Order: sequence, then structure tokens, then C-alpha cells
Amino acid sequence: MARSLDGLVLAPVVDQAPGQVGTGTRFSYHEQDGRIWAEYSGGDVVRGHLVGTREGDRLDFRYVQLRTDGTTASGHCVSSVTELPDGRVRLDETWAWESADGSGTSVVEQLR
Repeated sequence: MARSLDGLVLAPVVDQAPGQVGTGTRFSYHEQDGRIWAEYSGGDVVRGHLVGTREGDRLDFRYVQLRTDGTTASGHCVSSVTELPDGRVRLDETWAWESADGSGTSVVEQLR
């Protein structure tokens, strides 16, 4: 199992579609006893929160966010946690909106 996410700051490696997270978004993660949560903001996201669980190297969480245009959105994500050769953490994510149509994949990595 990769190390704890507690206290780590991660960011997407590429921009997503408008209204979603992008390279300017920062996720501040917390982890305790198999529970994970994070606050995030940046890019098109004014404020976002995620909450879920971790089993081994698998995260399962729900997210909700307020966008700069005043709209809100929510969804579900499952992520695989891996450790990069330089020791940083990477999350390979598969997500789906629950508040609208759409799904996809993304990658976030711990900042250097």
C-alpha cells in the first residue's frame, strides 16, 4: 500500500473540460483510519469537497463543487493510488457526474 494521503497536496496533470478541475486546482487531502476527505479549489472551482473511504490502494469517494459561474456539481470517483519513482503519490481516477451527464478519467499527482 502506498503511503498515507494525509497532509498531501495534489494537482491534475492536465486540464479537463471547462467547469471542471484543471491544472490550477489544488486538492488538500486528509486520511484517518480508512477515511479520506479533501478540500479543493482553483481554476473553474471556487470551492470543492470530497469524502470517502480507502481500502488498500483504492479510494472511493463522492465530490461536490461550486464553480466560478455560480453553478454546483457533484459526482462519484474511484481512484488507484500509486507511488511514483521519485516518491510522490499519483491517483489514477475514474469519475462520473451524478448531477449531470458525463464521465471520464483523470490523473492527479502530489506537488513537488
